[in-house]
Amino acid sequence: MNRIERTREKVEELFHQSAAGADGTDGEFMQILQRYIFGELCYTGSLDNRMRELVTITVLTAIQALPQLKAHLNACLNVGCTPVELREAIYQCAPFLGFPRTLNATGGLNEVLTARGVSLPLPGQGTVEDGERYEKGLALQAPVYGDEIRDRYAWLPKPFDKAVPRFLTEHCFGDFHTRAGLDRKSRELLTVVLLAALGGAEVQVKSHTAGALKTGSTREEVVCALVHASAYMGIPRLFNALNACKELLSERK
Repeated sequence: MNRIERTREKVEELFHQSAAGADGTDGEFMQILQRYIFGELCYTGSLDNRMRELVTITVLTAIQALPQLKAHLNACLNVGCTPVELREAIYQCAPFLGFPRTLNATGGLNEVLTARGVSLPLPGQGTVEDGERYEKGLALQAPVYGDEIRDRYAWLPKPFDKAVPRFLTEHCFGDFHTRAGLDRKSRELLTVVLLAALGGAEVQVKSHTAGALKTGSTREEVVCALVHASAYMGIPRLFNALNACKELLSERK
């Protein structure tokens, strides 16, 4: 197939509609967009439709492109993602994006699920009691990231020298990474994409790329996720992420 034929196939598969034609106010632009994303990027690399769409909704949440987020949430459901997986992918953005932007995306998800007849609220996925957040969070954090944050911010004035690392452990890992509904490998890979989409978080992109590799992603999968995300976050942020992680992702070692 050529890329026009691949575009037609992929758009129908994801959105259950025909690819854009030349009609309308921006037909030419939409054809460029669709042929690049759905005729080229979607056929480059190993990630399947499910993971590519989870990458896409993560980036769209990060950049707050809410109309496009709703379209791709529907695409996620069309290719087999569960409502719980979508909710978990969005929920886990909170420590990195903050709560307001995460709530915006959650609202969009709820609109999509309601329109498709999914009963809300979805089943809870929490697995820890409130008093276990630090212990259970550290059990996930330490094998992958060690004491990096505790050591890096030991210079802070009291009580923040201990509070800041504790908040990270309890909130990011205890509140979210302990939840069911999305596997650890997917969570780490999506975190890499999220941080790349934010821009200016290259230190964290590198750290979480190392984490993604330790939790089962291959170098090719990480690069594939970042390249796929570039259509939504832009090529400069792709290059920034790749440059930050060159030592980790290069096959010339």
